[in-house]
Amino acid sequence: MIKPVEFARRRKQLMRMADEDAILILPAAPERMRSKDTTYPYRQDSDFWYLSGFPEPEAVLVLVPGRKHGETLLFCRERDADKEAWDGPRAGQDGAVETYGADDAYPISDLDEILPSLLEGRSRVYYHFGRDTDFDLKLIAWVNRVRAQVRQGAQPPHEFLELGHLLHELRLFKSAAELKLMRKAADIGACAQRAAMRATRAGGHEYEIEAALQFEYRRHNAVPAYEPIVGAGANACVLHYRANRSPVRNGDLVLCDAGAEFALYASDITRTWPVSGGYSKEQRALYQLVLDAQHAALTEARPGRPWIAGHEAAVRTLSEGLLSLGLLKGSLKKVLADNEYKRFYMHKTGHWLGLDVHDVGEYKLAGDFRELEPGMVFTIEPGLYIAPGTKGVAAKWQGIGIRIEDDVAITSDGHEVLTNGVPREIDEVEALLAQR
Repeated sequence: MIKPVEFARRRKQLMRMADEDAILILPAAPERMRSKDTTYPYRQDSDFWYLSGFPEPEAVLVLVPGRKHGETLLFCRERDADKEAWDGPRAGQDGAVETYGADDAYPISDLDEILPSLLEGRSRVYYHFGRDTDFDLKLIAWVNRVRAQVRQGAQPPHEFLELGHLLHELRLFKSAAELKLMRKAADIGACAQRAAMRATRAGGHEYEIEAALQFEYRRHNAVPAYEPIVGAGANACVLHYRANRSPVRNGDLVLCDAGAEFALYASDITRTWPVSGGYSKEQRALYQLVLDAQHAALTEARPGRPWIAGHEAAVRTLSEGLLSLGLLKGSLKKVLADNEYKRFYMHKTGHWLGLDVHDVGEYKLAGDFRELEPGMVFTIEPGLYIAPGTKGVAAKWQGIGIRIEDDVAITSDGHEVLTNGVPREIDEVEALLAQR
């Protein structure tokens, strides 16, 4: 797990970037109602967690660089024996200081009284504007209260800046402790994918395969990092298919896009396997093409290479293969120039990964795709999707959807594939399916 000293280091680094005339304000995620008086399982805001490790709702983190009486302030719920009997223990103000490293902690009910005085004398406010309309209005009201005291010498903030501009650059680079948690999330996700393969039966349903995933997540103290995609047959051609209710038939491929969240860090894995245990001729040809595209992208996963280079390598490999199979016509140069491959491959080859499945961090700097650096973690996920009824395509190819996705960390001399625990080569996949 992440130790308190690392959370403290992150806060210090962020405050150095913001400078001493700033104040940084970050509310916790609210609880969300599911139906009437039941809530969704609580999940802390990723940015709030990254800086505090504090797991409770109804909290606000305030960082005040250079404040003599302590730079880290946490407003949170008070201890309440009656409420804790229903909902479990709370940290309270003492726990916020002793366990979570706040310099000062106050009841959340005192926020309206205390925060205006913290804003006074600070020239810049860093905050996530537009995320929470209610909190936006509260912040505006607090600033206006300071402005109303200008004639008495008060100095209100005059600059309002997006907190993510600083914070998300920090989150892009994973520490050793974060990578350890991400390896664990990847291992659990890989275990779940293997279990899903073994649970696949002709005559079954997609939700039975999903159930195998969910069992492995909870068995290893994890939860789904996102709503699993389990698409059999033509459903695999729907990029964000989530119904997971259809029957599974012999001859189908199953595309399973699912990941585990462990200690709030995500994995994201996709595999595509045959229900029968063996790929057909057409399925094998397309699967091998997607696999070749992933291998091509992986060769670009090293320090100093542009992030986009992996996507370009995958696109080129897919386009060459589609031309060879007769699914595209013309020259490679024209197919690439006219984006004709997008008929069958319409998404990028990956995304940042971390506390969020589609994690924060800029893909471009000063208008150019940024270079990869050690500590970055992202997915590599080429695919091909030939939906039923696709014009100009022979029937034997239609209804085949394939994606292969792995999680990759950039190291000082190359990369580490975090999700090697689940097979991707054709022979390895078929061998695992033979164990059912």
